[in-house]
Amino acid sequence: MKASELPPAIVRGVSQVDFQVDYRTALCFIVALFVGGWQFGVFGLLGAAVATLTAVVLGVSSDRVTGGLEGFNGTLIGVALVLYFDVRWVTVLLVIIGAIMGSVLTSALVALLGPYNLPTFTAPFCAVTTIMVVGAPAFERIWRGRSMAAPPSAAYPGRELTFTDLWQGLFNGVGQVFFQSKWYVGLIFLIGLAFAGRLVALSALLASAVGIVVAIVLGAPAADIGAGLYGYNAVLTGIALTGTFVVLSRLGVLYAVAGAVAATVLTAFVTDFFKPVGGHTLTWPFVIVTWIFLAAVPAFSGLRRSPT
Repeated sequence: MKASELPPAIVRGVSQVDFQVDYRTALCFIVALFVGGWQFGVFGLLGAAVATLTAVVLGVSSDRVTGGLEGFNGTLIGVALVLYFDVRWVTVLLVIIGAIMGSVLTSALVALLGPYNLPTFTAPFCAVTTIMVVGAPAFERIWRGRSMAAPPSAAYPGRELTFTDLWQGLFNGVGQVFFQSKWYVGLIFLIGLAFAGRLVALSALLASAVGIVVAIVLGAPAADIGAGLYGYNAVLTGIALTGTFVVLSRLGVLYAVAGAVAATVLTAFVTDFFKPVGGHTLTWPFVIVTWIFLAAVPAFSGLRRSPT
């Protein structure tokens, strides 16, 4: 791999969180992170760079590296850890260690899932971040008396759903893929997806809407709906199943909607499952649901996997 190919590979490691390689999408995503907070941009790029460099040093296929497939888990690890542990020297160390662990785990999952034609998705990020967050209270220099992060509904229990919750939640569902809860940051991410293709942006927006509808029907807290917490796993699932990994068709669209519904429902389960140990939902619902839905495709004559 040439040295000149490394910076674009790191940048694509940001956009590949949403399965995109367009450099305009990547630049929009980076801008969105910095708008959300300089620390998210800096630590996200740090994670992407360390994960990508680790893959290069270990000799991972250049196609995966240049396509950004070795960097996106590092991106999310960087953003998540600075959110949970703040801007400190120990957080820098944790991001570096976490990105290296994520890179190794990515290669392990590529080897394990390859025979089944299943991508790793964000499973390495989920595993590494869960381990670090759950284990953090045991280490004083990391935890420093911090309290467990609480959802918005903890501060506003029983609040009625408003129109503001609906339209902001629509954009926040896109932004929360990167832990961003400001609606205008989600809008920037959506603009980035539009550069990759109108179908991609539309899939993300509609999947976010599906997540909101399902959450409302099931009675999720209004504050959490407005924050996009019930939308982002649906967004990733919707993008993945609408033309990205499954050939686009009418039945395929319905399949993607079903996946978005399943990811939203599973979000509540995963949230409650990890709550006793201080873990977080992350993108586990997306990973689990999309693995299952993709593994099932060969059994359905009306669906086909997209060529990879």
